[in-house]
Amino acid sequence: QVQLQESGPGLVKPSQTLSLTCTVSGDSITTMGYYWKWLRQSPGKGEQWIGSISFRDTTYYNPSLKNRASIYRDTSKNQFTLHLSEVTPEDTAVYFCARGVADWGGQYAYRGQGTQVTVSS
Repeated sequence: QVQLQESGPGLVKPSQTLSLTCTVSGDSITTMGYYWKWLRQSPGKGEQWIGSISFRDTTYYNPSLKNRASIYRDTSKNQFTLHLSEVTPEDTAVYFCARGVADWGGQYAYRGQGTQVTVSS
């Protein structure tokens, strides 16, 4: 069974870049047909899809983030990484990675436990 684990700093200062890595086990991030996603959830809000990277290394992003998000992968480590630039306190949330079969949107079958990220000076 696939397992996903997020890692990265829990505190980021405003205007800096948030970087989180998802380590995948039990499956390869190059397995055909799968899309590897980043999502987040803030208190009182639903889940928000941030973006996806495909088995072919194609990326897709939520337009509402105004080009601040980028996702890369390292196939040698079976990891994919989120960079979110110019963060503000509005970006404070629990961030988690997931695996789905659709390129756009937040549908997924497996997810990590999530990691709290707080944006504060």
